[in-house]
Amino acid sequence: MPPTAPSPATTTGRRGPVPAARRRPGPRGAPGRPPASALARAALTHAGPALAGYLAVRLLGMLVLAKWAHARHHGLWPVLATSWDSNWYLGIAAHGYVLPADPKETSNLAFFPLYPALEKAVAAVTPGSRAGVGLLLAVGFSLVAACGVFAVGSRLHGRRAGTWLTVLWAALPVGVVQWMGYTESLFTALTAWALHCVLARRWVLAGVLSALAGLTRPTGVALAAAVSLAALAALVRGRRLEWRTALGGLLAPAGWCGYVAWVGLRVGRWDGYFAVQKRWDNQWDGGIGTLRDIRELLVYAQHPPLFLVLVTLVLIGSCALYPLCLADRQPLVLLVFTGALLLVVLGSGGVYFPRARFLVPAFPLLLPVALALARARRAPALVVLAAAALSSAWAGAYMLLVWPGPP
Repeated sequence: MPPTAPSPATTTGRRGPVPAARRRPGPRGAPGRPPASALARAALTHAGPALAGYLAVRLLGMLVLAKWAHARHHGLWPVLATSWDSNWYLGIAAHGYVLPADPKETSNLAFFPLYPALEKAVAAVTPGSRAGVGLLLAVGFSLVAACGVFAVGSRLHGRRAGTWLTVLWAALPVGVVQWMGYTESLFTALTAWALHCVLARRWVLAGVLSALAGLTRPTGVALAAAVSLAALAALVRGRRLEWRTALGGLLAPAGWCGYVAWVGLRVGRWDGYFAVQKRWDNQWDGGIGTLRDIRELLVYAQHPPLFLVLVTLVLIGSCALYPLCLADRQPLVLLVFTGALLLVVLGSGGVYFPRARFLVPAFPLLLPVALALARARRAPALVVLAAAALSSAWAGAYMLLVWPGPP
C-alpha cells in the first residue's frame, strides 16, 4: 500500500504535528512563521504565571513600604524616584557629565550613561518629569527583566522552574530597588536576555545586548566576559570561523570598553575611569576589604547595624550557591557571568553597604533553589515563597526608611 499522506489540517515538524491554523502561508503557499503579534501573545501566555507571581511579590513590597512610610510621615515618591543614586542619574540627564573643579571631589563620571540618556530622551517626548520617567522606566524594565529571567529558567529546566526562578528574583532581600530610579532593572533586563540569546545561539543580538549592558553599570564587564568567552568556546567547538558568533563575541565588551575609554580621554589619563572610582573609595583589593568588613560585623561588633548584617548574609549565601551552580553543570555563559560578578563585587575594596544590591542581576545563582522548589510538594514550597516575599517586603522598607544610608 502507498504511504498515507498527512492530513491537510496538520503538518509534521520537529516537535510533532502543527495545526494549520497556526501556520501562515509563505511565498507560493509554503508554510511560514506565525505573525509576530501571535508569537508575542503566546510568549506572554506562557510566562503568565511567572509575571503574575513577580507582580504579586513586588506589589506586596510596595504595600508594606507605603504603610511604613505613612506611619513615619514620610513620602513614598521621594524615596523611590529622587533619592541617593537616583539624583545622580537625574543630574546627568539634566546637565550631562561635569568634571569637578577639585580633582579630589567625587565625579558623576562614575555613573554609566545609558539609563540617564533614556530618562532624558523619554522625558523630552512625554509630559512627565525626568524623575517620574526614570521610575516608570525602572518598573517597565523590571517586567522585561522578569520575562528574561523566566525565559532563561524555562529554557533550561522547564516552565515550572522558570516561574519559581522569577518569583525568587522578585523576593530578593533588596528586591525593592527593582522599582526605584536605579539601574538594576535595566541592567538585569539586558543581562537576562543576553544570556538567553547565547543559550539560543543568537550571537549578534547577545553581543548587542551585552554592549548596552556595558553602558549601564560597571558590572557590565562580567556579562561582556561571559558572552565573549561563550562565543570563543563555541568557535573552538565548531572548529571553523562562524561570523555571527565571532561578531557577537567582539560586540559584547564594546559598551563597557567604550565608556571607560571615553572617561579616560575626558579625564586626560589612560586609567581615568579607575581614578574616578578611587575618589568614590572604590578600588580593587582582591577581597581583603570585604573579608575585613565581614569579620568586623560578625565577630567584633557588639551591635552591628541590622542592614549590614543582611548584606553580609546575602554575600555569604551567594558564595554558597555558586558551588551548587557548578555542581548542576549550568551552561558556561551563566557560570562565567555569576562567577565574574561575584569576583567584581567581593573583590572591590569600596563601600560595603551596596554589595547586596550589586548582586541583584545575579539571578542564575537562584537556579538551584528554584529547581528544589519546583520538585518539592506544593505546601512546603508555598511556605518558603511566603517567607521570602514577607522578608523581602520588610527588608526593603527597612532599608529605605530606617537605614540612614543609600541602599
